[in-house]
Amino acid sequence: MTTTLLRTAGELHARARAGRRAVVMTMGALHEGHATLIRTARGIAGPDGEVVVTVFVNPLQFGRGEDLDRYPRTLDADLALAERSGADVVFAPAVDEVYPGGEPQVRITAGPMGERLEGSSRPGHFDGMLTVVAKLLHLTRPDVALYGQKDAQQLALIRRMVRDLNFGVEIVGVPTVREEDGLALSSRNRYLSAAERRTALALSAALFAGQDRHAAQEALRARAREVPATRARAEALSAIGESRAAADAHAVATAVPGGPAAVRAAARQVLDEAARLDPPLALDYLALVDPSDFTEIADDFTGDAVLAVAARVGATRLIDNVPLTFGSFGAAS
Repeated sequence: MTTTLLRTAGELHARARAGRRAVVMTMGALHEGHATLIRTARGIAGPDGEVVVTVFVNPLQFGRGEDLDRYPRTLDADLALAERSGADVVFAPAVDEVYPGGEPQVRITAGPMGERLEGSSRPGHFDGMLTVVAKLLHLTRPDVALYGQKDAQQLALIRRMVRDLNFGVEIVGVPTVREEDGLALSSRNRYLSAAERRTALALSAALFAGQDRHAAQEALRARAREVPATRARAEALSAIGESRAAADAHAVATAVPGGPAAVRAAARQVLDEAARLDPPLALDYLALVDPSDFTEIADDFTGDAVLAVAARVGATRLIDNVPLTFGSFGAAS
């Protein structure tokens, strides 16, 4: 397969279309995470469809003092990776193709969800992101658009925009791709020195610690539902000590704090330790949220949730998250 590089929407619109068009939106500096998105898009579009990869560094979603100028631009390498992964087209427009006449006066507003977490740390970021996504959806005219779940809040806002504003496109989220040591793939990982990268592993380690605690709790709750016991028996077993009580689901459930608070605590412990490393990890936020609105969940919450973290290591800001399900009486999702 030969991938075609296009610079204007007119060129893209002039292409004959047969099957479904699937679009993967990127800011370039493509890596294996993007390759996974492109391969997934290829499977959705099928042999008769078309996969379009957009490469556009959107100035609207960078705040003052952020890394717009130094954000990596590697179009030749991006084109090669897109071709290997099954893309038909790389659409790499100039800024004046996306924003003719300068920055748009009319923009998409992310609303309350866009002011939380990433939105609080990066004011205006999600307004700029949604504006360019809306523009690129119009310019590329896809049947389906794919986004990585690593940017969970972004994905949630895009889904909300598409639903609220009646965009005729299907949105597909693709699971986060990680390196062997657990670090989530990101174009910004290339900024990290060797020492900074070792510290950065605390982000995924914290999430996995919370995930493991959650899985253990859910398994214990499942066992507690299956094993009949009286309150007196559970309290008596708890008094014997943790090692004995660990064999009994009711005693463990009574003796050990559970739910979202325990998940947060397990993750926080890893991050607190990373703050003492050299170089240190500077935590921006750790949050356990409802993915429908990105508000913190209560201790009695049941349903899907997202454990999310953002931090700086040196001059590089990184984000990561894992999905969890509370009240499922099973392992972490």
